[in-house]
Amino acid sequence: MDVRLDGRTALISGASEGLGLAMAGKFAESGANVAMVSRSVDNLDAGRQEVLSKAGGNKVKVEAFPCDVTDPGQIAAMWQSVSDAFGDVDILVNNAGQTAVGPFLECDDERWQADLDLKLFAAIRLGRLAMPGMAERNWGRIINVLAGSAKTPGPGSAPTSVSRAAGMALTKVMAGEGAPDNILVNALLVGLIKSGQHERRHRAQAPEQSYGEYMAERGVGIPLGRVGEAEEFANIACFLVSDAGSYVTGCAINVDGGRSPVV
Repeated sequence: MDVRLDGRTALISGASEGLGLAMAGKFAESGANVAMVSRSVDNLDAGRQEVLSKAGGNKVKVEAFPCDVTDPGQIAAMWQSVSDAFGDVDILVNNAGQTAVGPFLECDDERWQADLDLKLFAAIRLGRLAMPGMAERNWGRIINVLAGSAKTPGPGSAPTSVSRAAGMALTKVMAGEGAPDNILVNALLVGLIKSGQHERRHRAQAPEQSYGEYMAERGVGIPLGRVGEAEEFANIACFLVSDAGSYVTGCAINVDGGRSPVV
């Protein structure tokens, strides 16, 4: 099965750590040029060096682009910089996001807007920039990274679950409109997977535990009996953006070790 990405250019938001960094490394290892986008400027250069090390013998280009994707002006400037550096963008991964949950009545307009700007409008704005060029070349891949709560939101999960559910609807709309031009759009719904967010929570909530112990406790109840690795997530993403995934579009795929109910 061919999961090579030779000659492709991928833009990944939220790429300085965790899932975004793992995808950047996997794509480079598979032959893709990678534009790493993040507002975490301090982590970007170290992340770029890590991705280059994973590229192995592949002669790929990896560049870092600081950008706050909640800001339309920064998105436009970043896109121009990426275009100048790489030319066409064949693969877009909308991965920027963070968990923001609380009771519905405690979420004010500012909190709702911040979450929607980060998780929904960033994907809308980047998608609008990416899809015309993909259509001209009759080839494109877009992944929207969401969460299991998009399908099965629970109490106390606002605003994240609502933003993610909107992202799932956006995925279906983009997939339908992109299909005639061979633009495949899918969503990956993250379960409990090791990431920078969990590392920060570990330091804040249970510094007396090892990170492994902390995550093992959170893996209780997952059918596979463990939390996931970022590299496992990246493998699925790589398949979807390769030619091997050429008949998969408009899907919202759970990556959660079997934790989510069938929906």
